[in-house]
Amino acid sequence: MITGKLKNEIDKLWEEFWTGGITNPLTVIEQISFLMFARLLDVAETRAEARAARTKKPFKGTFGPKEQRLRWSHFRQLKAEEMLRLVRDEVFPHFRKLNGGTTFGEYMADAQLLIQKPSLLVAAVNMIGALPITEGDAKGDLYEYLLSKLTTAGINGQFRTPRHIIRFMVELLEPKPYETVGDPACGTAGFLVGVMQYLLEKHSSPKGVYVAESGDKIYTGDKLEPFREHIQNEMFHGFDFDSTMLRIASMNLMLHGVDNPDIRYQDTLSNSFPDRFGKQASASFDVILANPPFKGSLDAPDVHPSLTQKVKTKKTELLFVALILRMLKKGGRSATIVPDGVLFGSSKAHVALRQLLVEDNQLEGIISLPSGVFKPYAGVSTAIILFTKGGETDHVFFYDVGADGFSLDDKRDPVKDNDLPDALDRWRKKNAKKDTDRAAKHFMVPVSEIREKHFDLSINRYKEPVHEEVEYEPPKVILGKLRALEAEIAADLKELEGML
Repeated sequence: MITGKLKNEIDKLWEEFWTGGITNPLTVIEQISFLMFARLLDVAETRAEARAARTKKPFKGTFGPKEQRLRWSHFRQLKAEEMLRLVRDEVFPHFRKLNGGTTFGEYMADAQLLIQKPSLLVAAVNMIGALPITEGDAKGDLYEYLLSKLTTAGINGQFRTPRHIIRFMVELLEPKPYETVGDPACGTAGFLVGVMQYLLEKHSSPKGVYVAESGDKIYTGDKLEPFREHIQNEMFHGFDFDSTMLRIASMNLMLHGVDNPDIRYQDTLSNSFPDRFGKQASASFDVILANPPFKGSLDAPDVHPSLTQKVKTKKTELLFVALILRMLKKGGRSATIVPDGVLFGSSKAHVALRQLLVEDNQLEGIISLPSGVFKPYAGVSTAIILFTKGGETDHVFFYDVGADGFSLDDKRDPVKDNDLPDALDRWRKKNAKKDTDRAAKHFMVPVSEIREKHFDLSINRYKEPVHEEVEYEPPKVILGKLRALEAEIAADLKELEGML
C-alpha cells in the first residue's frame, strides 16, 4: 500500500491533469500509462544494453541509433516547449510503429498525447520519474491507487470491482501456477492482477519475503520459478471491447510482474469471438473470474448462437454465464458476480440458465453480497456464483454476507464488521451433513430441494427467518406508567397557569 508523501504526490499530479483540462478519469490514467510505458521501455533498453555489454552478445533494441533522443532518459531533461513537441510529434509516432515486446504495445497503435500544456507534461514526467515503478510490488500498489480514482460507472454497465472482493473470489478458487486464467470482460484486469498477487504470496519462501521501507511485505514469488514462462506468456487472458480499458489492463498486469499477458480487443458474446480466438472461446480455461456487465449494450443479432441456444435472451448477465461455461475446460471452475435477479428471475431464460448450472454442471456455491458493495458506482444487489464445468450438483453452499469490512454507503469507510473471512473459512470447511442450520449465515441445500423450488437460487428461498422474542411489561404496569405521566403533565400545566 502506498502512503504518505507518494500518495500526496499522485494526488497533486491528478489535480494537475484536472486543472490542465483533462478531467475524464480514464483519460488521465491512460495518459499516465503512456508515460509510464515510455519510462519502462527506456529501463528495459538500459538493462538490455548492460546485459549485452556483459555477455558480449548483440541485441536488437527498441531505439535505433537515430532514435536515442526519443528515450525517456533524454526527453525528460528537455525544456517544457521542446519536450512537448518531441513527445507529441516524435515519441508517440514511434510508439505507434512498435509492439514494445508486450501486449500493451499493440494498443499504442492509436495512442495520442492529449496533454497540450507544456507545464502539465513536465509535471507529469517529473512525477512519473520519481515513482518506484521499477521496484518490487510498489509499482502495482501505485497503479491500484490510480485505478481507485475511477469513481464513475461506464456506459456499458462497467464498474470497478473492489480489490478486497477480488481477493476474496480468488481465494475461493485457489488458482494454481500451472493453470490458465481468463476474464471475458476484463476491464482494468483486476481479477487477473488479483491472481498474480495471490500466486506471489502463496509461492514465496521465507527468504523470498522482505519488508519494504513502508513496512509492507513484498513477496518475490521465488518458488514460482519453474512456472515463470507459463505465467509470463500463457497463463493470463483477458478480453474487452474498450481500447482504453485494454491499455490500462495491459499496463496494470505489466506493473504487477506479467510482461506479456494475452489481452485482446474483443466482444466475447459476438459471432466473431470463436472465429478470431477459437482456442480461447471454447474449453480453454481452468479458472475464470468475472464481473461481467449487467446491463450492457447488446447487438442481439451478433450474439453467437451457441449462447442463445442455451439461454434464449438478450440479457448480458445471463449470456455471460453461458459464455463462461463454454470457455471453461471440463473440470474448470469459476467465480462470477451476477445481479440477484439471475438467482430468482422467473423468465424462461433465467430458469433455463439455472437449470443448466444445476443439472449439467456442478453448482457449488451462492454467496450473497450486501447491496452497498459496489457503491458509489451502483447500489444493485449481487451474488457470487461458484461452479465447475461438468460433474454433478449434490449440495449447494449458501452464505449470506451482511458486512464486507466497509460501510455500505457511498463513502465506503472501513468498519470492523466483516463476514468475508468467515465466509471463506466456511466455504473451505463446508459439509453437507453439518451445515444444516437454515437460520445461520451459512448452510448447505440438497439439489433435490432446489429442483422442487424450480431452480430458485435466492438465499431467502431457503433461509429460515430468525424471530427474536421481545418481552413486554404487563399491561397493568404500562397503564400505571401512563397514569403517572398524565399526572406529571397535569401538574406542569397547573404550574404554567399559575405563572399567567
